[in-house]
Amino acid sequence: MSASEAGATGMLPARVILPLVLCTLIWGSTWTAIRYQLGVVDHSWSIAYRFGLAALTMYVLARRNGAPIMVRRQDLMLVTAVAVMQFLLNFVCIYAAEGHITSGLVAMIFSLLIVPNALFGWLFMGLKVSRSFIIGTVLAVAGMALLFHPQLGDVGGGDGHILLGVALTLGAVFSASVGNLLQATKRAGAMHWATLLLWAMGLAALFNALLAFALTGPPQWDPRPSYWIATVYLGLLGTALSFPVYLMVIRLIGPARAAYSGIIIPIVAMGFSTILEGYRWTPEAIAGAMLAVIGLYFALSARKPARKSG
Repeated sequence: MSASEAGATGMLPARVILPLVLCTLIWGSTWTAIRYQLGVVDHSWSIAYRFGLAALTMYVLARRNGAPIMVRRQDLMLVTAVAVMQFLLNFVCIYAAEGHITSGLVAMIFSLLIVPNALFGWLFMGLKVSRSFIIGTVLAVAGMALLFHPQLGDVGGGDGHILLGVALTLGAVFSASVGNLLQATKRAGAMHWATLLLWAMGLAALFNALLAFALTGPPQWDPRPSYWIATVYLGLLGTALSFPVYLMVIRLIGPARAAYSGIIIPIVAMGFSTILEGYRWTPEAIAGAMLAVIGLYFALSARKPARKSG
């Protein structure tokens, strides 16, 4: 079955399932790994280290795959936009959010990436939004309300940490969605994946380092082994391995359907959060998480939306 045939029936082609599973398992664990970077080093320095390592790895991959190392002048604006939206603003918001709410909850909100991905696809790529997608989105939002209701009740007492964490995560969702859309454009598709990601990650490392230096001064260091183990894990597996795989999926099935991984990632992340961070599940939270997952699955299980006519 080809990718186009699978899209028409709503089924994912076999060659897409394995990459999605790989991204799901890796990104489901990275939410918890990020928390080992918090506490000593400024967020932007940690992100700069992560993407600096990822960019070096992408350079090696580009050389091995015979990809151009230099980017064309007409593509420089594109790779800069990807760097800012996908790898700068997105991750700054995520790291900041995890200072206010648990990593599992950040991952659960981030699973709503499917919503702006589909809407932007409709606005800018001519893809219609199906009725199934709308129904599934309503179910997912209702599930989020149930999931957060026990904690949001504390906000009235003067603690704004939860709402701030939610707002930061939603900012990350919007930024990541724009980054996904940019990577799905024809111009991005004409570039070698290694060249695109090498420059985007390299610029992201530079931008984060400049931001960190402006806000906190010279580079900061954390002597804990757990910090550097997490940094290497995030740089190699969580970035240099997973993002090329995800870019391949975006090019095969589009940014909206590529968000299939977001359905299971929160479950994996919640499992890590429960074990390592002491997150306690209430019946209401369980029902909300299940409803959100069902809604997201329902939204994506319909046939691939057709392009707008005319």
